[in-house]
Amino acid sequence: MKPRGFTLVETAIALALAGFLVYGGVVAFRGLGPKFRLQSGVWEVRSSLNEARFGAIWTGTPRRVRFGASGYALEFYDEDSRTWRLIRSARLEGVEVEANNAPAFYPEGTVANLATVTVSNSWGAYKVTVAISGRVKVAKAG
Repeated sequence: MKPRGFTLVETAIALALAGFLVYGGVVAFRGLGPKFRLQSGVWEVRSSLNEARFGAIWTGTPRRVRFGASGYALEFYDEDSRTWRLIRSARLEGVEVEANNAPAFYPEGTVANLATVTVSNSWGAYKVTVAISGRVKVAKAG
């Protein structure tokens, strides 16, 4: 009768090969982190602009989005106090945000303060533009 099973050396070699494969996969996916953070940041900026536009249409109250270096603030215009009031704010992890303006959306869906927002990190950059009609467009920068 032949012996069954694997020797200690065969088992050690199989485990070492499996370890190298797992390590190689982790290293490969670790480099993709900035890419996914950039895509997430662009999606968040685009969503906040669309939320402001459709919120203004739905409620009949002007809304705007103010951008900072690491995030944004969504606000509505309070007619009684004649000031912008915060709805919510958010930080965008792993990306830098630059904007040339704070677009304000009106109940008709149009926008004042046309804006170009650049979202970037080590993986690349995207430009998010807001047209006067309120349309939000995303394009890869340079």
